[in-house]
Amino acid sequence: MSDPAIDIQTLEFAWKGQKRLLAIDRFTVARGERVFLRGPSGSGKSTLLGLIGGVLTPRSGTVRLIGTSLSALDAGTRDRFRGEHIGFIFQMFNLIPYLTVRENVLLPLQFSAKRRQRLAEIEPRHEALRLLESLGLAVDGLLERPVIELSIGQQQRVAAARALIGRPDIVVADEPTSALDADTRLGFLKLLMNECEAFGTTLLFVSHDSSLSPQFDRSSSMSDINGLSVPGP
Repeated sequence: MSDPAIDIQTLEFAWKGQKRLLAIDRFTVARGERVFLRGPSGSGKSTLLGLIGGVLTPRSGTVRLIGTSLSALDAGTRDRFRGEHIGFIFQMFNLIPYLTVRENVLLPLQFSAKRRQRLAEIEPRHEALRLLESLGLAVDGLLERPVIELSIGQQQRVAAARALIGRPDIVVADEPTSALDADTRLGFLKLLMNECEAFGTTLLFVSHDSSLSPQFDRSSSMSDINGLSVPGP
């Protein structure tokens, strides 16, 4: 049996000079699994994602991704590992405002040989177009416009295409539907699910919107996995 895509064991984390925020005995996500993780503001969701991405390091315990312990890597190697294996959809998008839509989507390929290799038989520009078409963004002239000219909902979908390009092993989505209306939200979620299913991508989807949870293989909450009390919704 292969290692889980995400395997967190006996993890503790606290910001400097503050009380413990996270105490997680065990949290795993199987390869190819699509998991919904809910929790109110202040429950440690974003901190947990920082630990999974290797941006933060735990006080104790381990975070293993596809069999690799992040604590065993130096900072530079963690950065490369993250770029090769994880696609992030950030709540605040983190798009480059002066780049075009297409350039933003293609950006991860510039920093990851592994993600370029996964598209060895596909022209990257064509793959970017396919993803943008699937997200309803391949309209006349839009791909070459600076991303800052797009609506918030359109920018959110560009961020999803950027996370998916190069077929990363894991996609981590932090409140990715917060700026979408109800119809667009369901369409976005369906397309994200289809992309992950097609390529066996593991999806960890973090949101406070519990109405989305039935779309996933499994639902969990921060109160389920964090041994410390967290604020109520």
